[in-house]
Amino acid sequence: MIPRPQASDRIAQALRIHPVAALLGPRQCGKTTLARMLGEREPFTYFDLENPVDKRRLSAPMQVLEGLSGLIVIDEVQRQPELPELIRVLVDRPGNRARFLLLGSASPQLVKGVSESLAGRIGFIDLSAFNLKEVGRDQKDRLWVRGGFPRSFLAEDDETSVAWREGFIRTFLERDIPQLGISIPSETLRRFWTMVAHYHGQVWNAAEFARSLGASEKTARRYLDILAGAYMVRVLPPWFENLGKRQVKAPKVYIRDTGILHSLLQIQSLMDLRGHPKLGASWEGFALEQVIASFETRDAYFWATHAGAELDLLVMFQGKRFGFEFKYSDAPDKSRSMRIALEDLRLDHLWVIYPGEEEYALDKKITALPVWGRPLHLQILGLG
Repeated sequence: MIPRPQASDRIAQALRIHPVAALLGPRQCGKTTLARMLGEREPFTYFDLENPVDKRRLSAPMQVLEGLSGLIVIDEVQRQPELPELIRVLVDRPGNRARFLLLGSASPQLVKGVSESLAGRIGFIDLSAFNLKEVGRDQKDRLWVRGGFPRSFLAEDDETSVAWREGFIRTFLERDIPQLGISIPSETLRRFWTMVAHYHGQVWNAAEFARSLGASEKTARRYLDILAGAYMVRVLPPWFENLGKRQVKAPKVYIRDTGILHSLLQIQSLMDLRGHPKLGASWEGFALEQVIASFETRDAYFWATHAGAELDLLVMFQGKRFGFEFKYSDAPDKSRSMRIALEDLRLDHLWVIYPGEEEYALDKKITALPVWGRPLHLQILGLG
């Protein structure tokens, strides 16, 4: 079992501030395991709404929950959408001694319902699959190739990992999506998902996707929103400001987990990956997720102009602007595009993230940095 202290601390902090915390993320990313690890610190009551016994126990939820105290964990809460409103009544009662941790597979409807019912009473924590901080640098290639879903990453060999991911994709399309009330043929959504994998790291072009699907641009955007809402796809928004230049205003799209990306592209091993045309794009998405996880920020963007200048990632952190380029190269060098981004965006520093071992300066404000070292935000701030 791999400890996840960063996520545990975020849950504990949310429960210190609010009587209710919601831990959201894709299925099979480790939410239930993490909740049980928290239960080792203090007694807790656990309900799993995928378990028929627990579902029957909560058929009259007010009668069951009002007699409990301490930490109450409710897994797959999206299966009983009326629960958040009842929980609001309970936590608003004088002398309430219960705290609630709600676990749910990411869903826009779930987030909206919980936010409206428990406004001012709930803290949200997003949980993704394993990252480098959690598994350690010795497992870097394994994490990159297999992705971070626990059962894929921890599989005994690559073949088992590939089989698990194929089963996950099929279950997600055939069971999970319909359970969210979305009626789209699984083959259609898989074809769209595979198209996104081939466009991984590129600017979203709704018209091109719509033509390939034989559907409208609105339909293509709806499919993208479904996969993004389920944490399968990252839609990285563009940054634009008044620079006197024509800037790109469409987002970039990435498959968030590289293991899922590789399965959609029929890549089964590190050897396959190294010979694949999407090697550089796969590295970019992998490194981008590690940077965002390290900073724990939602203020993440990309930037590009129609003249060709671009920046893979722009992060706002502690009042500063940091830029990132992701290069699959043994010894990356500075470029004209980097210098333009530094000047136009007034970056405090630009970091070139690469798969090497040494940190070295490329310019006064440009540094090549390995992704494998100590947490990126500590390196960047000169800490740790």
